[in-house]
Amino acid sequence: MPIRSALSAVAIAATVLTLPPMLPGATAVAAVRTGLAMSALGDLNPYRAIASDTLKIVDTGDLAAAKTRVKDLETAWDDAEAGMKPKDRTSWSSIDKSIDAALNALRADAPKQAQCATALRVLVAKMDDVGRA
Repeated sequence: MPIRSALSAVAIAATVLTLPPMLPGATAVAAVRTGLAMSALGDLNPYRAIASDTLKIVDTGDLAAAKTRVKDLETAWDDAEAGMKPKDRTSWSSIDKSIDAALNALRADAPKQAQCATALRVLVAKMDDVGRA
C-alpha cells in the first residue's frame, strides 16, 4: 500500500507540475511555486514565469531565443488584457509599460544583453510588487 501511495503522489506531482500556466487549476499551483499573492489583476504567475524564463535565456546570452520566448509573454498578456485591465488600470498599465520595455530591448536592431536583462528584471520586480499589493 505505501508503494501505491508513493506512486500516486508522484503521478499527481508530475501532472500538477506539467500543467500549462493558463489552464484552470494552475493558478493555485503557480501561487505556491512563486509565493505571489493574487493581485487585483488576478494571477500574475503565468506571466511572471514567462518573464523569468526569458531572463534566464538572456542570462545565457542567447538573445535570439529570448526574443522568441518573450513573444509568448506578449501574446498571453495581450490575450488577457480585456479581462485584467478593467480590474486595475494603473497596475495593468504599469506592467504593460515594463513588458513594452523588455520587448523593445530584445527587438532592438542590436540588442544588448545587459539592457535586456535589466528590462526583464524590472518587469519581474514590477509583477512581484503588484502581486504583493
